[in-house]
Amino acid sequence: MSQPRIAVCVVTFNSAPLIRGLIDSLPAGAAGTRWALVVADNASTDDTLAELARWAPSAVVVETGANLGYAGGVNAAIDAAGEQDAYLILNADVRLGEGCIAELYAQLDDRTGIAVPRLVDGDGTLIWSMRREPTLSRVWADALIGARRAGRSLALGEVVTDTSLYAKPRATDWAEGSTQLISAECVRRCGRWDESYFLYSEETDYHLRAGDAGLRVLYVPQATAQHLKGDSAVSPALWSLLTINRARLYARRHAAVPAILFWLALVIREGSRAALGRRTSRAALIDLLSPRRWRQRRGPAWLAGVRV
Repeated sequence: MSQPRIAVCVVTFNSAPLIRGLIDSLPAGAAGTRWALVVADNASTDDTLAELARWAPSAVVVETGANLGYAGGVNAAIDAAGEQDAYLILNADVRLGEGCIAELYAQLDDRTGIAVPRLVDGDGTLIWSMRREPTLSRVWADALIGARRAGRSLALGEVVTDTSLYAKPRATDWAEGSTQLISAECVRRCGRWDESYFLYSEETDYHLRAGDAGLRVLYVPQATAQHLKGDSAVSPALWSLLTINRARLYARRHAAVPAILFWLALVIREGSRAALGRRTSRAALIDLLSPRRWRQRRGPAWLAGVRV
């Protein structure tokens, strides 16, 4: 049986310190496949391009010319990769476990369009990477009792926090987007990633659209990867964007009244946490209440406009 053709699609933005670790993990992580590295660089101003030239001289590097956001980088990388059997969408701060890609690819079929691995953080702790579709009951449960407690319930939790559910393969509505193998058929059915989100919720949107197209997202625990993780939880600008994009995604998929109730739950959630002194929640609350910020196009200028 011939080995599958895989494009490893990485989006970089000032990622120089991460490049060597990523590159070092690829040969073992991609074992059993015919893989090629395609990097979309979103106008890095550090040594990212030099590090890529040093450690991955055979990689296809697309210089986008501007910070297009994650979805824009993903689209650029997939376009440059051309026809493949599947596309591994990968953050620069991910380190693949041995045989990860082959394990994921083995699960792609007529029903499964996206496969995701078991993720651990830099300390080796399990990352709660599986997600359920956003609903009113889930967003209100998060606001009132917290995501960790709500996540133990199928009806109330968006983030799946029951560790026992990570032991076996299972379908999930969507998943944390740092490491995901997408079949060529899924790319054909779902088209391009929505660049209007810039950062956050673009993977939610894409996975839910895959479900709309009749393809599932499958969590595959025998495939493993380490995600060093970003700083959205500590950056007011990134947390604000994450929060407002959650409301935006829900509003695009539902009628006006449920969308307003979803927004209200986020206002209460971030307001209660801002009252406890969280700068991230204060920034999110300000933007949730600002009509001007809702209308403003997401991008570097949007992030620069966050007030804390």
